[in-house]
Formats: sequence, structure tokens, C-alpha cells
Amino acid sequence: MQKTKKKITGFHVTLMFMAFFGVIMAVNFLMASLALGSFSGTVVDNSYVASQKYNEWLEESRQEAAHGWIVGEPKRTDDKLQLSVLDAEGAALSDPKISAIAYHPVGQTEAINLTFTENAGGLYQSNEALPAGRWKLKISISEDVRNLDMVSEIK
Repeated sequence: MQKTKKKITGFHVTLMFMAFFGVIMAVNFLMASLALGSFSGTVVDNSYVASQKYNEWLEESRQEAAHGWIVGEPKRTDDKLQLSVLDAEGAALSDPKISAIAYHPVGQTEAINLTFTENAGGLYQSNEALPAGRWKLKISISEDVRNLDMVSEIK
């Protein structure tokens, strides 16, 4: 019994091209929708304006470093955030004002404003609950006229 070879016609080639490019388009649309769904926004809205303020930000950073404050990594205790803040000698600061803004890196929920009260010498706990998950933190510490702004992350 002899097999006959089927001819490839223009119709077959058209179907192959449509299938090939159809798969490519489907993958591209999937990847684009995943990228747009997980993008949290821009780092800065206007890079030119940010570049103009760069030296000012460096000077603020030098002034903050001159305080010598020792700030520990934020830790989650139950549903609260705990933070250690000490002066250059390792003593607790005198009546600092500590606040933080917690936000999801991919913007899944609204930002949460946190305020802190001192539990023990130099150990502060948030008054508000911080739900489980990954959070970016913008922490602000002030004592008299000295300020420290920092960014941290908690998982």
C-alpha cells in the first residue's frame, strides 16, 4: 500500500501563519496585562525636578546622619509594628514623635498611617494594626528640631 503525500497549499500556510502569530499575540497580551496589573507607579513623577533637588536631599541625609541615631529594623509583633530608636550614646530619645506611612509596593490597598508610643526605653510600638503581608514604610522621627526620614520594608 503506497501513501500519498498531501500537498501544502496556500490555505495550510495561511493557517500556520495565523496560528504562529496568534500564539505570539496571546503571550504578548498576557504579559502586558500582568505587567500593568503589578506596576506600582513611577519612582519620581518628574526626573528633571528630582535631579534639581538631589543635592538638597544629600545635604538633608548628611544632617540626619550627624544626629547619630541608631534605628533598628522594624519588626512585626502580633499585628503591631515595633521599632527601636536610640541616640548616639545608646539611650532613648527624649519624647520623640514617630510616625510612619505603610503602603503596599504594588498598590493593592490604601496606605495606612501609623503613630507610635514608647513601650520601654527606646522601644516604640505602633498604635494601629498593620495587616500581614509585604509593606514599604516611610518612617519619620523628630525630636525637638532634629528630624530623620527613612524608608524601610517589612514582610
